[in-house]
Amino acid sequence: MIQLVVIGMIVGSVIALGAIGLTLVYGVVKFANFGHGDLMTSGAYIAFFALFGGGHIGPLSFGYGMILAILVAVIAVAVLAVAIDWLVYRPLRKRKAGLVILAISSLGMAMVVRSLVYIIWGPDQRFYVLGIQRARELPFGIMLKPDQMFIGGTALVVMVFVYLLLYRTRLGKAMRATSDNVELARISGIDTERIISWTWAIGGALAGLSGILLGIQSHLMPEMGFILLLPLFAAAILGGVGSPQGALVGAMIVGISQEVSTEWISPGYKPAVAFMLLFAILLVRPQGLFGAKT
Repeated sequence: MIQLVVIGMIVGSVIALGAIGLTLVYGVVKFANFGHGDLMTSGAYIAFFALFGGGHIGPLSFGYGMILAILVAVIAVAVLAVAIDWLVYRPLRKRKAGLVILAISSLGMAMVVRSLVYIIWGPDQRFYVLGIQRARELPFGIMLKPDQMFIGGTALVVMVFVYLLLYRTRLGKAMRATSDNVELARISGIDTERIISWTWAIGGALAGLSGILLGIQSHLMPEMGFILLLPLFAAAILGGVGSPQGALVGAMIVGISQEVSTEWISPGYKPAVAFMLLFAILLVRPQGLFGAKT
């Protein structure tokens, strides 16, 4: 059981990065971005394209080429997210489009991004590194692969950085002000369109990194982000939509619940666990654990 909880925390950290990006975009732009999962997929495949060189960094299965590929992919997805906003969502906002129109347009963009992945890389599964990595024995009988430790550590560092960005910088203060009241923020002299672009860039970067870490944990396939979309929304809604801290807590609950459930049910039913958590929180506390409006 302890082993399953630890693995659930690793999975939860991957979900957390995507869920924080999702809830940041919702908090500022105020619509559910159904294309967020496919931004994760694009990040994973761009890193695969940018990856070169072999070798290993200590016990990890990859070398410094992977670190460079991660940086390239994260920046590329951030640019892609801003470009999609400028080309699709910004014109819709200027026309005062409703939330349903924005949500449907994001679903359309998800299909476009996924189709491009199919066209460029095909439907076959891909791997960053071939071979099997041996797990290391830790205290309490826990077995973890070095790559999984890298995933958890990287996610933790990035989440701390996002927290400091939101609560210790002028950009973060402007993002929170825009999230609270966009009209009041504009009257106060904040360039809200620039803040929205920064929000998309940060959300896209987090999505891209989440997809890469998911690829390191398992493998790459064109539907990987779409499959993770339900756990992302479950984590964001569970913690309270618009709350980055809530998204982190919700992601950990979803990740641990999914992994622990395999003690009693088939692993193929793990997405159903996320759905049941989402259903339960909407019935019992629709505003989420941290009280944000859903």
